[in-house]
Amino acid sequence: MKVTFIGMGVMGSAMATNLLNNGVDLTIWNRTKEKVESLINKGALYKESPHEAVKEADIVFTMLTGPEAVDEVALSENGFLQSMKRGALWIDSSTVNPSFSKKATQLARNVGVRFVDAPVAGSKGPAQKGELVFLVGGEKPDIEQVEDFLQYMGKKIIHVGPVSQGSSFKMVVNMMLASNMAAFAESMILGEQLGLSKDFLLETLAGMPVSAPFLRMKADKLKVQNDEQEFALKNMQKDLHLATLSAYEENAALKITNLMKEVYADAKVNGYGDLDFSSIYSFYKNLHRMEE
Repeated sequence: MKVTFIGMGVMGSAMATNLLNNGVDLTIWNRTKEKVESLINKGALYKESPHEAVKEADIVFTMLTGPEAVDEVALSENGFLQSMKRGALWIDSSTVNPSFSKKATQLARNVGVRFVDAPVAGSKGPAQKGELVFLVGGEKPDIEQVEDFLQYMGKKIIHVGPVSQGSSFKMVVNMMLASNMAAFAESMILGEQLGLSKDFLLETLAGMPVSAPFLRMKADKLKVQNDEQEFALKNMQKDLHLATLSAYEENAALKITNLMKEVYADAKVNGYGDLDFSSIYSFYKNLHRMEE
């Protein structure tokens, strides 16, 4: 079975590497060929255009930055969807809004292509280790066809429901991630102002029942002032925007999420966009210093 992977960013390159490590016949495409030399050296076949990359593929994975990128590369007048063979299966692991996944499904059906939305829970480290969690929306036979490939890249597959439900659940998950991280950062700032040591707070607060489990890992990063990107703050802000867009489409009110979106936007425009989203703590800290 021939597999194509499009999108070789931090996540995509790690996912594609795990496919190669498991003996998958893999074709790849990325805007910048130089960034995928290591994958080519591992045996991936590189094509000069997404159209060429998908022509013979039975399965196509995409991992792009958001709906705009997926629209340009796949769905636009010059997108690769027109070049996929009838009956092939497209799995989009990009984080997009549910209405976009529904649009992609319909356009794929129009040309005889099946579609599954399969965004992931997990960042750089889990992607490299093959420990992602796939949040999948689609028909059961389609998911069964790609299950082995998903297992090469992840440790768990959650079939949420029909197409677009994987994207829907990803909206909910990232809303929780962003809000928990920001609340933890604010709690740290207040605790320090009240005289509690940063080390005490990181060691104790992150392990208490009130804290989400992922904060233990983020606390370790904050302890050594490591803002190296695992999941970029600018991408978190983008995902919050998609969640609020989805809320508008569904006539839902998300007061906290809209506030969080602007908090992360403020951090992004102040230079934190390319750092890990846990750098919201550093943003708060420096903001407080400026106000003193």
